[in-house]
Amino acid sequence: MKDKDQNSPGTVKEVTLNDVCKEVLNGHDGIQGCAVLDLQSGLVLGVSHKLSGFNDAYIEAIAAAAVDLFRGPTVKAVENLLGSHFGKKTQNAIQELQVTTADGFTFLSVVPGKPQALFLMATDKSLTLGLGWTLIRSNLGKVLPYCP
Repeated sequence: MKDKDQNSPGTVKEVTLNDVCKEVLNGHDGIQGCAVLDLQSGLVLGVSHKLSGFNDAYIEAIAAAAVDLFRGPTVKAVENLLGSHFGKKTQNAIQELQVTTADGFTFLSVVPGKPQALFLMATDKSLTLGLGWTLIRSNLGKVLPYCP
């Protein structure tokens, strides 16, 4: 998607998911990183973070783990069991997750209207869980237009 570059009148800059992730990252001091992931392929579609020492290998490993939490084989097996038990097909049931680590929170949400796009936002513990959920949900609309 193209947006007008505020620094140069008349020029158009291609805005990417990386740009949108950077905008989200800079929106609150407690946000340490955010990314948009493809739930089918596991590819990182866009990312921005403040974490020193995090290279592409770390980011790809985090992406793979996130995809497993939503669409991994164990999740699919549970969905199949639930579907059999209740007599209806259950697929892609998980829409949001929150993970707590010693140092922070990670909020994950499928992008509404884009069932193969996953938005991930990592924060430090200066944010409350409520504020974290508010921030991820309020930023879903920013990433939506840029998701394939």
